[in-house]
Amino acid sequence: MSAASQRTRVLTGITTTGTPHLGNYVGAIKPAIAASQDPSVQSYYFLADLHALIKCQDPRRVQESRLEIAATWLALGLDTDNAIFYRQSDIPEIPELTWMLSCVCAKGLMNRAHAYKAAVAENEAAGNQDPDKGITMGLFGYPVLMAADILMFNAHQVPVGRDQIQHIEMARDIGGRFNHLYKGEFFTLPEAVVDDDVAVLGGLDGRKMSKSYNNTIPLFVSEKKLLKLVRKIKTNSLEPGEPKDPEGCTLFQIYSAFATREEREAMRSEYANGIGWGEVKNRLFEHLDAQLREPRERYQALMEDPGHIESVLLKGAERARAEAAPFMDKLRQAAGLGRFI
Repeated sequence: MSAASQRTRVLTGITTTGTPHLGNYVGAIKPAIAASQDPSVQSYYFLADLHALIKCQDPRRVQESRLEIAATWLALGLDTDNAIFYRQSDIPEIPELTWMLSCVCAKGLMNRAHAYKAAVAENEAAGNQDPDKGITMGLFGYPVLMAADILMFNAHQVPVGRDQIQHIEMARDIGGRFNHLYKGEFFTLPEAVVDDDVAVLGGLDGRKMSKSYNNTIPLFVSEKKLLKLVRKIKTNSLEPGEPKDPEGCTLFQIYSAFATREEREAMRSEYANGIGWGEVKNRLFEHLDAQLREPRERYQALMEDPGHIESVLLKGAERARAEAAPFMDKLRQAAGLGRFI
């Protein structure tokens, strides 16, 4: 066994339906990029563009999002020499594996998927006679596609939020079922990795920063737009001079996610001394702008050079397929689909 194959395999997918924002950076991108630079880990990062089609049928938006997200990860320092960075749609073995896994996956397992159950509950609450109204097979079966993403590269660990643990458990069930039916240890059964220390940032309105709430601060907006958005962050009515509680304050939370320990403690003291909200917002803007200025410039240069991004992704796909293609040959053989000679 090679040294590379002995490394811990960690896989992360990024759905290409939106523009990356500060919450994405703190919660997923920053820790993932740090992991990509760890030589003891074989990291797989992919643009989950097939998944994107489940929610978005706007071709322009999907295309723009793929470019924006790829440029964001590269601008922020993803190590593509160590990590394998690819587009899901560039790996034809993944949809092929999805079909093979669908043929061993119990429908009842998919009936219990959170997203499907939520869509059915929404139809029932609306009084629709058909509980499956508007639900596509993409939505119903996407945990199988996610299982194929993970099992194709025999990932040991998949970093996820708590709401995604079920999908990793499903991947284990499906992979285990395939192993049992075809009498072999074809798939490593993955483990979900949940980091409770990863910050979940509040958005402009105080709720979790999310595209769904339209309350995000995109990572690489212009300085002028960044200042405008920071000034829109909701605060309470305490006046300058009145002590303020940093706990639960969106401004302090965002500042803390980008500040050193010493800077956080200094700002905490300012809160106790009654700093005004306008001053906090100015300081937050200056801090964010200083940290994001260089990656913003790299991002803009990458967005103006899609050919470079394309070459990086094609190189990543070549590395991914070097593993996926021979593995699929092995799986076809196991299932009776191998060549005759």
